[in-house]
Amino acid sequence: MKRIFILCSAVILLAGWHIYKPYSRPDIQTDGLYGEDVQAEDTVSIASLPWTDLFSDLRLQSLIREGLENNADLGIARLRVREAEAALFSSRLAYLPSLSLNPQGQLNSYDHTKTDKTYTIAASAGWEVDLFGKLTNAKRGAKAALEQSDAYRQAVQTQLIATIANSYYNLLTLDRQLDISRRTAGSWAEVFRIYEAKKRVGEATEAAVAQAKANKLAVEASVLTLQKQIRAQENSLSALLGRTPGRIERTTLKGQCFSDRLSVGVPLQLLRSRPDVRQAEAALAQAFYSTNGARSAFYLGITLSGSAGWTNNNGAAIINPGSWLLGAVGSLVQPLFNRGQNIAALRVAKARQEEALLFFRQSLLKAGNEVNDALMQWQLADSRLKIVGEQVAALRSAVNDTRKLMEYSSASGYLEVLTAQQALLQAELTEANDAFDKIQGMINLYHALGGGVE
Repeated sequence: MKRIFILCSAVILLAGWHIYKPYSRPDIQTDGLYGEDVQAEDTVSIASLPWTDLFSDLRLQSLIREGLENNADLGIARLRVREAEAALFSSRLAYLPSLSLNPQGQLNSYDHTKTDKTYTIAASAGWEVDLFGKLTNAKRGAKAALEQSDAYRQAVQTQLIATIANSYYNLLTLDRQLDISRRTAGSWAEVFRIYEAKKRVGEATEAAVAQAKANKLAVEASVLTLQKQIRAQENSLSALLGRTPGRIERTTLKGQCFSDRLSVGVPLQLLRSRPDVRQAEAALAQAFYSTNGARSAFYLGITLSGSAGWTNNNGAAIINPGSWLLGAVGSLVQPLFNRGQNIAALRVAKARQEEALLFFRQSLLKAGNEVNDALMQWQLADSRLKIVGEQVAALRSAVNDTRKLMEYSSASGYLEVLTAQQALLQAELTEANDAFDKIQGMINLYHALGGGVE
């Protein structure tokens, strides 16, 4: 009989041994994750740079620090980390026995007889033996949940840094466009004055004067539109910083300086640098331990409990002084039939684990796509800037020539001046947009690679 008991125990232990198996990362393919047109190098990516090294503008650094301190979404993410830490602390203490003190007192009197006073001063303890990994998997799952919450906090932080930087440089771009539009409005005011003077001496027509005035008014209207956009962007950035609407102190777009070479590293680095990918893997690990916990419900559970105390109630007799009361209980539960609840719980846990695996793989693919998009944005904007720069230089020369001809001779009509001035305005606005697009591509690439975690 003893041998049969030992054999059965060994079979049960071997059957439940896999429940203690820790999580390991599944096989995933990272080769070519950035796309065929991106040359990945086994070097340190820009994501390893502190954000203070990438964003050297002191005004921007001050805004980012303010956002990291006051942003509500980031504050909520930090509180979620505290919640996960508390849950992990509780799961670690689950290995210890529970202790409680249970004093009781009672008064009894029958038909106005003498009152019997009984009391019991007792303490009890209970301890669940973690024979098949129920508590272990709960603790590991809580640890994975903490890692998931911390990764979420880091994801919110990297997104916040990127959004503040994008908003700041967008403000600088709008400032640049506003300056261009104001200078253009001044130029059209001068053209309008010249044509009015020419009209008085019969060298310009009414149509030329009207066209010059219309273009001046159009540019002045665009100035008001840009001022509205600037105010809206300042208010949006103020909300990110956790402050009331107001002016944002800033520098200029021309004063910004960045590296001409951006390193993306190898795709495998995304697994440890990008917080949303780590968050998805932590969720997968948590689902893995939940599945193990569901499996452990099929195996026996052992609970030990005991009590000790002092009482004057000894059965039917009441004695004074009281005597010691001691007790110990050991219980063993082996589930046989639980109306299918354990089976259903295991199936749900397995399905959620598969769902978490698909989400993890999808998050990695999404990260690779974002790296490719950001890198292409930065490279194409850089190429466009070189072309537009030459275009602006040529158009400035054309504007100067046509204005001189308009002012000192009749060889250039209002259509030539109109065309050259409008083309220059559009080219200068495009140049400012392309400069911002290049900066934005760099910011997006830094964020896509997981930069700004610390």
